[in-house]
Amino acid sequence: MVMEHNVQLMAQDARKAARQLAAVSIDTRNAALLAIAEGIAANKEEIMAANALDVAQATEEKLSAPLLSRLKVNDTKCQRMIDGLRALANLPDPLGHVQYAKELSPGLNLYRVACPIGVIGVIFESRPDALVQISSLCLKSGNAVLLKGGKEALRTNQVLTRVIREATEKAGVPAGWCDLLQSREDVSEMLKLHQWIDLIIPRGSNAFVQYIMQNSQIPVLGHAEGLCHVYVDEEIDMVQAVKVAVDSKTQNLSVCNAAETMLVHRNVAASFLPKVAEKLKEKGTELRGDARTQSLIDCIAATEEDWHTEYLDSVISIKIVDHMEEAIEHINHYGSHHTDSILSTNAANAEKFMTLVDSADVFWNCSTRFSDGFLFGFGAEVGIATGKIHARGPMGMEGLCTYKYRLYGSGQTLTELNSGAISLTHRDLPVELPEM
Repeated sequence: MVMEHNVQLMAQDARKAARQLAAVSIDTRNAALLAIAEGIAANKEEIMAANALDVAQATEEKLSAPLLSRLKVNDTKCQRMIDGLRALANLPDPLGHVQYAKELSPGLNLYRVACPIGVIGVIFESRPDALVQISSLCLKSGNAVLLKGGKEALRTNQVLTRVIREATEKAGVPAGWCDLLQSREDVSEMLKLHQWIDLIIPRGSNAFVQYIMQNSQIPVLGHAEGLCHVYVDEEIDMVQAVKVAVDSKTQNLSVCNAAETMLVHRNVAASFLPKVAEKLKEKGTELRGDARTQSLIDCIAATEEDWHTEYLDSVISIKIVDHMEEAIEHINHYGSHHTDSILSTNAANAEKFMTLVDSADVFWNCSTRFSDGFLFGFGAEVGIATGKIHARGPMGMEGLCTYKYRLYGSGQTLTELNSGAISLTHRDLPVELPEM
């Protein structure tokens, strides 16, 4: 009962803070972001010491190499966190943006205006830098947030959360806007608190996202696994295609936008596969292929399970397809609707691929690794949303905003409208709020 009370209290405090945070000026929110950056720099040794304990325990418990890589915090990652916070502070305010403006009748003007969602619960993997990215995006967009990272990163996340809270409260942000859940039991309690929490964002497997959806009345915006594909068309720039395919798989193995399956058109397979296989093997990649692929390169036989698998490791599955339509069908059937790329010199084929592949991000002649909120210019990202409702793809500040309608009048009544004393004009207005 004590744990339930604590989580409920966190949610109540977050609700109170969210209502105040919605009115905090952009200058104060930006100053708070810069204060977090300074706090991370000033407390770097403590952050890294806590992380060393987390890493040591995770190593002892035999956490997989890719996940261990995500968990580790070093000087470079600390600097990236700091740089990301500073970049986010330089971005425009997402709040107050007018999306729609219409005169309903003379002197009666309607505006649709961006505003915060409110209180957001985010469940994410063992990446301490994700805690900083998520909390900073919530702050910039005026939302309170309850965070639950992977248990492997608990010590690191506790220090980071303390640094964030101290820095932002000194900068004038309402206390309680950010808090850290520490156990699965905390998550179970959070899922019950629909009266205080507006949205749950779980990052993880499809099964995990489905579990969250089935066990809460709170709206859920799932950020599921990344089973990403590279399709190599029959018309390619060979050197470019090899380079991009290898980068998509090997640049970073433990990320959701790394390619897990490569589909190759049969007309180019004999020339392309030996070249790409050589480069992939130089990077230590294990190749798994269908029967036709095995006839061209040395690789392990791929099974049905491989087409369903997000490896997050030095493994890639390869299939030869007879035409682009087969590749599209394969991606739409087996993929996670995350990120898929076509390598082709044929613009018509690329356009068709990007139209028919049902994924949040579809690319032409570039690495799947570009699927990233920071690279897209969003400052950072909460994650990659693979659904279709509210937000899709890298979810930055705009995805953390909803809107409200503001109607500015001068005494109009519906009685006057119905009697003909006033009439509807529905005239477009400048897309900006009126001066008060």
